[in-house]
Amino acid sequence: MTTSNSQTPAIIGYVTPWSAHAGQELTFKISSRGGRAFMATVERIDCCDPNPNGPGMKLVPIDVQLESTYPGQEQPVFPGSCAYGAMPLLEDIQRVKLDLTVQPTLEDASLQTLVALQNHDGKHGVAIALNCGELVFQSLATGEQIATGIAVAADLWTNLHISFDRGGRIQAISSGTNSREEAFRNVVEFDAPFSVIALGATTVCFAAIWKGHPEDAFNGFIESPELRAATSDASGDRHEGTLLAHWDFTPTLAHTSVPNWLDSDAPLTLVNAPMRAVRSSRWSGQEMDWKHAPEEYAAIRFHSDDLSDCGWQTSVHLKIPADMASGVYGLRVDNGEGADTIPFYVTVASEGKHARIAFLAPTLTYLAYANNARGNFSGALAARVEAWGAYPHNPDVVTSFGTSTYNYHSDGSGISLSSRLRPILTMRPGYLTFLDEHGSGLRHFSADSHLTNWLREKGFEFDVVTDEDLDKRGVDALKHYDVVLTGSHPEYHTRRMLGALLAYRSAGGSLMYLGGNGFYWKIGRTASAPHLLEIRRAEAGMRVWESQPGEYYNQLDGEYGGMWRRNGLPPQKVAGVGFTAEGDFRGTFYRRTPASFATEYAWLFMGVKAGAGELFGNFGLSGGGAAGFEIDQTATDLGTPAYVSVVAYSDNHDASFVTVPEELLFNRMVGKPRVHSGIRAHMICGFGPNGGGLFAVGSISFLGSLYNASYDNDVSQIVENCLRRFLAVSHTSRKLPV
Repeated sequence: MTTSNSQTPAIIGYVTPWSAHAGQELTFKISSRGGRAFMATVERIDCCDPNPNGPGMKLVPIDVQLESTYPGQEQPVFPGSCAYGAMPLLEDIQRVKLDLTVQPTLEDASLQTLVALQNHDGKHGVAIALNCGELVFQSLATGEQIATGIAVAADLWTNLHISFDRGGRIQAISSGTNSREEAFRNVVEFDAPFSVIALGATTVCFAAIWKGHPEDAFNGFIESPELRAATSDASGDRHEGTLLAHWDFTPTLAHTSVPNWLDSDAPLTLVNAPMRAVRSSRWSGQEMDWKHAPEEYAAIRFHSDDLSDCGWQTSVHLKIPADMASGVYGLRVDNGEGADTIPFYVTVASEGKHARIAFLAPTLTYLAYANNARGNFSGALAARVEAWGAYPHNPDVVTSFGTSTYNYHSDGSGISLSSRLRPILTMRPGYLTFLDEHGSGLRHFSADSHLTNWLREKGFEFDVVTDEDLDKRGVDALKHYDVVLTGSHPEYHTRRMLGALLAYRSAGGSLMYLGGNGFYWKIGRTASAPHLLEIRRAEAGMRVWESQPGEYYNQLDGEYGGMWRRNGLPPQKVAGVGFTAEGDFRGTFYRRTPASFATEYAWLFMGVKAGAGELFGNFGLSGGGAAGFEIDQTATDLGTPAYVSVVAYSDNHDASFVTVPEELLFNRMVGKPRVHSGIRAHMICGFGPNGGGLFAVGSISFLGSLYNASYDNDVSQIVENCLRRFLAVSHTSRKLPV
């Protein structure tokens, strides 16, 4: 297991898929240090907040038949992407030449393999590699290394032509344009007896040595390589010979392999999902869509820290019992040295018995943030985790399992792909994201348990629908429900998901959007790799990194990426409000608008103590207030329905809050004037023409305020009033298609 700069937990695991209904099976992949046997139990996860001033951790044991103990094994992690496959047969060929174009993106002292010509397990063969930016050749059997003196510069394209012959003679030629825009050509020849074995290689691996997993992986681009038989005439001059292989690195919607033009039965297998649909050396800047000019995108970008599948063996099979209610659950595994709770969801089959309420779990947003290393886990936050008995493992410290699409690869490029086939530390009960001076510091999975716990405390029966369910089934996943509730931050969606929500609302379904900065980024997914999510951060938005020009189109589905606002479906069109401002993880309060006192909204504010001019929501476990961190507003020109009213707005946000860039022009706000404008969140409510209700709170921190005074507060009262009213007036079951 790769453990550099890492403190690997004593036991940890992951599950695939993330959800199942009665009769379906989940498989859990567990790594137990030292191969220690472990026990497994199932818990229902009601609340994940370890704050002693909050509702507390609520993990309810569930009687599910499992083995008394399970044999343990320590399962390794091998990051790094590569492409490997069969070599052409070279037994009658005296000399071969390998042509490839490369652009390294990280220069360091580690061995970075460009190509390995090897046997099946990598114990014999030749690695053509870089070491501190110099081209080197290494024997895989002995480790003997020959430095060529040829520099292969980072962030520049270099053409390499490398010849081997049966006499152990190597010729290496590099050419290109240097950083001064001067053309160069370098030629070296030398004897390397160990290189003879390259002509007997059975396997070729690009960007790593293949030992059943990648080793000594490369950071950078490799453009479609070719292998030729080289010939010489009577004078000894060398000539291009027969083409033996051309591996086509141009992007396609096939994601697991790349073809060999000369042998359709010998493709290269892609490991750990390297980045495709990237600019190659021939990119002209005249075409931005790789589908229109694939020859300009004929490269693959590899990273030594890519990780799309740990590939662990299954340790526990769990078949969902027929009587197991829909909800959020966890498999708790304990090997005596440590314990881990691996969350999963129980859903309801289409033909099953459904509740009237659905919690739409934003699992694809959880995946986008999976293992987000924020650099804040030291000092006070680590001390709080220990004091509260919170989840102890943080991606700042445990680095074996990769990071998130909010982090960077080791070469400084943004991470565009995230996978659920690995342990996800940020998706654990009790995980703390921030040191919150006024609350708990929860986000995502843990923060959304404030809602599920509230539903149980208030006696509302609900089912869970996951983002993956919604993407796979469309509106069919929602058609049984009268009301759909979101979590605190449903940010990442496909077009199919947003289309399903719009169809649900149009047919009379009621939506309660209980978060902020939702429905913001457009993601790529594919049925052939459902564990993967892709984000291209194109054209504005609040971004920690940005995609390169020409790389705005996804590799997984070929669609244009970036914000939904730039893709024809602004958040306001889906949920009535959209992202407008962001600040520190601190919350403030709301004030009721004059519209909230109209007769038509009397039901929403029944039992609410705040009157005209009075504030509410100035409390909570997320930053100390119901309106905070990331906030949303209405915008009629972006699609806010005319039938909703702003019934409350936030006020008094501190100086850390700024308007998001897509809202600003040089000297004014984008779009038409808004009511209650400025750095404010909008709470909205209204009923559509088909009877369905739309309610939105416009704040990430809102759900953290439900618990205050044991749920006896204005925030909790408004949500309860809204949910009961939406249930009472529902038309969903009659209008949604069967």
